[in-house]
Amino acid sequence: MDPDTLELARYIFELVRKGDAQTLAPVFKKGFPAILRNDKGDSLLMLASYHGHFDVAKLLLEHGADAETCNDNGQTPIAGAAYKGDLPMVRLLLEHGAHVEGMAPDGKTALMFAAMFNRTEVVSLLLAHGANRAARNSKDMTALDLANAMGAADTAAQLADAGPIASASE
Repeated sequence: MDPDTLELARYIFELVRKGDAQTLAPVFKKGFPAILRNDKGDSLLMLASYHGHFDVAKLLLEHGADAETCNDNGQTPIAGAAYKGDLPMVRLLLEHGAHVEGMAPDGKTALMFAAMFNRTEVVSLLLAHGANRAARNSKDMTALDLANAMGAADTAAQLADAGPIASASE
């Protein structure tokens, strides 16, 4: 990129990190690509969702951002939002095509992240959208196993109360 374009991209990323939807709106309305990624592969949407900037995330999605775009570490926006316990953000991402079963390279799903960090509302939402309680990460652990391992008593009870896991295809 030429220096001016690079500086503009840095400016846009900074506005996203700050959550400045008002300044960003006209930029995207004029056609600036909402799919821009930084040197770590983080999309603008990844940063907006991770930092909890709902209005910016919504703006990006309305202008072509892909809810399924992973960063260079294979992380998805929904996994970050589930980890943070950001229920409105998880809902927004699901409404815009985020796959409820999207996995990190180690096999952790958004449900696992929510369960590990005791995010009961997010667990409920993900289950309502068909999240697979039987899914296992690379260490052969389910969301319930991870909740128990992390001492996340509320989500462990929530997942246990959902009944036994019948099979890996549940």
